[in-house]
Formats: sequence, C-alpha cells, structure tokens
Amino acid sequence: MIIAYGVANLLQSIAATRTTVHHTFDPGLLLRLAGHRAYLVGLVIQILGFVLAFLARRDLPLFLVQASVAAGLGVTAVLGVALLKWRLPLAEIGLITVLFGGITALIVAAEPAPARPLPLAGVVALGLSVPVLGVLGALAARLHGAPGSVALGSLAGIAFSAAAVAARPLASLHSVGGVLSDPLLYLLIVHSIVGQLLLGLAMQRGSTTAAVAAMDAAGAVPAAIIGLLLLGDRIWPGREWLATLGFVVTLLAVIGLTRYAEPQHHHETAPARKRVTPPPAPQGNYVPLTVGSERSQS
Repeated sequence: MIIAYGVANLLQSIAATRTTVHHTFDPGLLLRLAGHRAYLVGLVIQILGFVLAFLARRDLPLFLVQASVAAGLGVTAVLGVALLKWRLPLAEIGLITVLFGGITALIVAAEPAPARPLPLAGVVALGLSVPVLGVLGALAARLHGAPGSVALGSLAGIAFSAAAVAARPLASLHSVGGVLSDPLLYLLIVHSIVGQLLLGLAMQRGSTTAAVAAMDAAGAVPAAIIGLLLLGDRIWPGREWLATLGFVVTLLAVIGLTRYAEPQHHHETAPARKRVTPPPAPQGNYVPLTVGSERSQS
C-alpha cells in the first residue's frame, strides 16, 4: 500500500506538470490529465493502493491507515531522486526519516478491531462537505506557487479523509448488495474524485512533496479523531502514549515537508499571446502611407 501510493504520486505529478496550469476549479483537468500515459498508469496504481487501504480499514484504525498512506510520500521522494534527479534538502531527508519513525510507533500501538456504523449525522455531514470543498477549491485554485500548492493539497487531504471515514464502516459489510445500497459508497466515490482534482491542481503549482505532505497532514487528523470517537478505533492498553507520540511525530513531519520542500518541475503554462507594438505616432507633417494612396508632404 505504501509503495503503491508513493509510485502513484510520482507518476501523477509528472503528468500534472506537463499539463497547462489551471487557475479555476475545472473538472476538465482530470480529462486532460487522462491524456497522459503516466497519469493513467499512476491512477491504476493508486486504485490498487486504495483497494489495499480499503481492506486494511476493515480491521485497522484510521489513524494507522492514514499515517501509512502518508508514508508513501517518502517513497515518492526516493523515486524522484533516483529517477528524475530531484534535489532534496537535508532538512527534507531528515523529515522523511522522522516520518517513517512515527509510522513505526503507530503500527506498534494500533489494536485491530472492526468498525462501528457511522451515525446518520456523520453521513449527512459527509454529504454537506462536498459543496463546501467545491467552493473552497474554487477560491484556492486562484492562488499561485507554494501557497496554492499547500492550500489545494490541504483541501485534497480533507476530501480523501472524508472518503476514508466512509470506507471504514463500509469495509466491514459482508455482502455486495449491502455495499451497493449504502450511501457511504457514493460519498466515498464523490470525495475521491474531488480529492483527485484538488491534488492535480496542487501538483501543478510547485513542489510535489509540498502538495502531498499538505494533503497527508490535512487528511490524517480528521480521520483519526472521527475514527477514535465514532468508529470504534482502538489502541492497545498502556500504549496510548506511543500512539500519541507516533501520530504527533508523523503529523509534524508532513507539515515540515510543506515548509522545506522545493519545486522539482518546471510547469507548462498556456502560451502567451504576442503583444503587438503599435507603430510610432507620425512626426512633423508626414502622413502614414496607406493602400491606394501616396505619402505627401504639405
């Protein structure tokens, strides 16, 4: 799962940087990205990672699964250095190391347990969050550079976090009919599409690690809180301190990556129209020559 998300992030970032930068919340961006083979391959690998994460959410708490998804950022960075000659600051390398340390602590602290059903109020809240994310995404799409990358990445994280919340109780159902008739399935699909669009916009604006780190940081906290309060997520008795430490370390690492990450690509933009310089104003008593006339001097 971690490797799948890491490879998918890398391939999708390559396609995003080869697509004209969009400054509006335009779903057409997904169609343009789909025209790149790298994006399609990355999407297939991401779906594989999603399926593995979905199966993991059947018994594992959301704070562990979401943190493990965040660890895919380290795989992305390593592959970027090895294959695309990215230059990672020493601070970023250190933060990625800390990130994996936090994930290890969470693995040791998490207690497997089936999910409880999400209350009706939670289902309604997931539905209402879709238009809210749309409005915020339209505003954030106007931002340029690192601020736009972090803002859009954070919104993508919230969308994917909502999808994770929907997936946790959905994964506990044991019949196909029950899954297809559950509104959580369709909320999961909608939030995943919105998150994918927001992530594509974020990757166009600067550092891939900044966009993905912002997404992971914003997506980990809501899912972890909702999982512990509403969905029956558990921590092994006596290891609460380890879970807290691991989660805080992981969160600080991904937040730190939004600060130290540097742009790795040059982004394409729509070609600018050439500005036509008007001819200089006539001087003296000369009249410009026009078709069918002669220049005269009075």
